[in-house]
Amino acid sequence: MAPQFPGRRTDPFHPPAELAVGPPARVRLRNGSEHWLISRLDEARDVLTDPRFSADDQHPGFPRAFPLPPEPGALSFLRMDDPEHGRLRRVLTTEFTVRRINAMRPAIERMVDDLLDGLEPPVDLVSRFAFPLPSLVICDLLGVPYADHDFFQERSMASLSLVLSKEETAAALADLGEYLSRLVRDKVRRPTDDLLGRVAERRVITGELTEDELAVMARLLLVAGHETTANLLAFGTLSLLRHPAQLAALRADPALVRPAVEELLRHLTITHLGLPRVALEPVDVGDVRVSAGEGVLVYLSSANRDADHFEEPDALNIHRPPVHHVAFGYGMHQCIGQTLARVELDVAFARLFARFPDLRLDCDVSDIRFRDGEFVYGVHALPVTW
Repeated sequence: MAPQFPGRRTDPFHPPAELAVGPPARVRLRNGSEHWLISRLDEARDVLTDPRFSADDQHPGFPRAFPLPPEPGALSFLRMDDPEHGRLRRVLTTEFTVRRINAMRPAIERMVDDLLDGLEPPVDLVSRFAFPLPSLVICDLLGVPYADHDFFQERSMASLSLVLSKEETAAALADLGEYLSRLVRDKVRRPTDDLLGRVAERRVITGELTEDELAVMARLLLVAGHETTANLLAFGTLSLLRHPAQLAALRADPALVRPAVEELLRHLTITHLGLPRVALEPVDVGDVRVSAGEGVLVYLSSANRDADHFEEPDALNIHRPPVHHVAFGYGMHQCIGQTLARVELDVAFARLFARFPDLRLDCDVSDIRFRDGEFVYGVHALPVTW
């Protein structure tokens, strides 16, 4: 029988052994359907750039690894092919340029400092730092009131759950959708100087984009914009605390923060469900013929551990030479907010470890609960002291 996907990690810092790097192999989802697992880096890149593989979840055979409702546009351009994908993504490209994101760095630095100022040992770094920071940033970027962060954080987590029912997941998405639809309508009536306000003024009022399309975009950005960064920040902190020699080197040389972020992205790859695609026609992947209508799951966690591309791939090494990992995906669907995520992580790690040079775990690693039942992997809580 094909192994279940996603498998449960026996070691939280490594993908399940049965899903390790190898040729395309069959895996079974929780709904019983079987698909091809793509785990080698070259083949992952090939699939993610081949137009014969579709990201459109309306096609028969599309893998459904977690219970998001199969409604058209449920994940905006994330589940679309060109030309619709390109049309919607281009709406946001000017909002995520390197120049615009770098201009946000001073504000992000102030947010980080304010959060660190409020910490007293012992403390849960997840609830007091790792989750509030990305929420503050994405609310500021989008123009979403931060006072509502408990509401959208709870719904975001529910929408990415692998253990809740389809009805519960759909209800969480519906709540978010209704909230953001109201917000978008307000932005159309009274445009503000934030992402949603600018897009409303330039694209919705002009008729290029509908209010519903902007609301769905906002839902994707809100969920992705804080869940992934928050979990990488907490999980990455835990990983560095487990490697004291590397952490000491990072504290001694701030220039190591940026390569450390890239290595944590590669090594942890917290979006551990893989990227689903379906073949529109027969396609050879390695030595396997994927038939039309068959689904594939591009498993980034293993692709980023491919020994053909990374020396000692299972080791965390912040001194690793620059590498081209696929933690943010690859091809035209790769994460549009990756520059923002990198800036947030860069600032957060640098200031956290500089502010608290004696930061250490306040529990055994064996006592930490990991997020096995969610689309994004990480820790539920991270007790620390100094």
